[in-house]
Amino acid sequence: MELDIQCEEMSPSRWAELLTTMKSCKTIRLDDCNLSSSNCEDLSSIINTNPSLTELKLNNNELGDAGVEYLCKGLLTPSCSLQKLWLQNCNLTSASCETLRSVLSAQPSLTELHVGDNKLGTAGVKVLCQGMMNPSCKLQKLQLEYCELTADIVEALNAALQSKPTLKELSLSNNTLGDTAVKQLCRGLVEASCNLELLHLENCGITSDSCMEISAVLRNKSSLMDLSVGDNKIGDSGLALLCQGLMHPSCKIQKLWLWDCDLTSASCKDLSRLISTKETLTEISLIDNNLRDSGMEMLCQALKDPKSKLQELWVRECGLTTACCKAVSSALSTNKHLKVLHMGENKLGDAGVELLCEGLMHPNCNIQSLWLGNCDLTAGCCATLATAMASKQCLTELDLSYNPLEDEGIRKICEALRKPSCNVQQLILYDILWSSEVDDELRALEESKPEVKIIS
Repeated sequence: MELDIQCEEMSPSRWAELLTTMKSCKTIRLDDCNLSSSNCEDLSSIINTNPSLTELKLNNNELGDAGVEYLCKGLLTPSCSLQKLWLQNCNLTSASCETLRSVLSAQPSLTELHVGDNKLGTAGVKVLCQGMMNPSCKLQKLQLEYCELTADIVEALNAALQSKPTLKELSLSNNTLGDTAVKQLCRGLVEASCNLELLHLENCGITSDSCMEISAVLRNKSSLMDLSVGDNKIGDSGLALLCQGLMHPSCKIQKLWLWDCDLTSASCKDLSRLISTKETLTEISLIDNNLRDSGMEMLCQALKDPKSKLQELWVRECGLTTACCKAVSSALSTNKHLKVLHMGENKLGDAGVELLCEGLMHPNCNIQSLWLGNCDLTAGCCATLATAMASKQCLTELDLSYNPLEDEGIRKICEALRKPSCNVQQLILYDILWSSEVDDELRALEESKPEVKIIS
């Protein structure tokens, strides 16, 4: 049984009602429910008396250190079987870490701990690392984003990594680590016996100076499948160093996020080699990099390679124009694997989307999700888009937000949605002006086709 409630104010009567339900739940999720430490006392009792409970998610509640202390009393009981604990943005401080350390040391069932967006600080997380080093700890996933960590945390983290072969996922994004600390962390990861699968280091103050060490992790940890270094100024030179590790035969990367990394079209030669030869790579994010049309054309050439298995490509806000759309169309008509294409916030224009639709309607194209928000589109391209929507049954999600489509364009899109052959289930139309008559038509359409969700 699963309890999943979000963004609900808990009255005493509603809470009492839910407590009865919780006694038999395997999963309890209560994000954004205005819970406090007093609720945690009740939840501690539930943890103690419900041995089937394996996941507890309490993100974005003002639990405080006192609330975590209550929870941990339940977590430390022999009957507790909890595996996943989410306490993101719960107003915790370093004071909670001693209590959580006791749980890590004594509760082998706990495999996931998510405590991001809390002011734990370096001192607090050092205490958590002590708990991780206990032989009883079997932690597999540790999320420490936005925890006000500094470079001084790395020594303790490396010691924990050395003693924890079970660890598969480590997220340290949005902490001011810097190059020196990241280099030290990477050297520790290479030496550690853990089989890390996910490493997130977004917005950690990384430059190209760290990229050789990150590349070494990619070469030496064939288990690593998900790497995110977005929002770091690694530049083209850093990307070239990363690609040395990414292209290594032992690297099995699947998901690579490089958003806002100061990349230019010069990086696209290396990225193209990666896309066309690394068959494990299924998702790449290049959002907010100055790739330009010339860079995108190189990426499209790589997508046409039979060895490319890329399923998701994110190139939002990359300085693209109509000029690259013929190459994108050609790639869409060739690549059977691509499922998700994010091209929003590029000046594609109506002419560009007309070209995209040629590739979209090709029998080889299997796109499911297409994002074209803020692409300078007007009603002029909507007839072609409508044809693509009605004829391409694999297309289930379409984003046209922030484009001046007006009544004429929206009506053409609605005509496509009404057709039985159209399989679009989610249409995103943020910040588009239309008349009250068109609004009535949209609401009527949703009523007639309840499987269609129009978000505006």
